[in-house]
Amino acid sequence: MNSQAFQTAYGFGTTLPVAYETAITQVKEALKTEGFGVLTEIDVRKTMKEKLGAEMEPYAILGACNPPLAHRALEIEPEVGLLLPCNVVVRAQGEQSYVEIVDPQAMLGVVSNEQMHAIASEARLRLQRVIAALEVRNRA
Repeated sequence: MNSQAFQTAYGFGTTLPVAYETAITQVKEALKTEGFGVLTEIDVRKTMKEKLGAEMEPYAILGACNPPLAHRALEIEPEVGLLLPCNVVVRAQGEQSYVEIVDPQAMLGVVSNEQMHAIASEARLRLQRVIAALEVRNRA
C-alpha cells in the first residue's frame, strides 16, 4: 500500500503504510527538516485509558513549533499564542498510520492582520512539505 494524501476543511495529511511507532519517528524527523520542533506530545490513548477506562488505537497529538515563525507572529500580535503551536496528529488504524496536520491558514484565518497571513502561508508550505516528504519516504 502506498501513502495517500488528503485534505479537510481545517487540515491536511496522509495515510502511511507503516506502524504507529515508525510513523511517530518519521513525522518528528520530517518536522525537524522543516525547522519545527515538538514542544508537547500528548498520548491520547493513555489519557483516555487512565481517565475513562476507554480503549482505543494509539493516538498522539504533537505540538509542533517553528521558532522563527512563532517569534515573528508573537511580535506582531502576542495574543496569537492562543493559536499556537501547530497540532500534528499521528494515529494508528490497524497496520497503517494517519498523519494529520492543522492548516495554519485555517487557524490564523481568524486573525485580521495581513502580516499574520504571510506567516501562516509560510508555515503551511513547510507543513505541506512535511507531508510530501513522508509520502516520498513511504512509496512502495
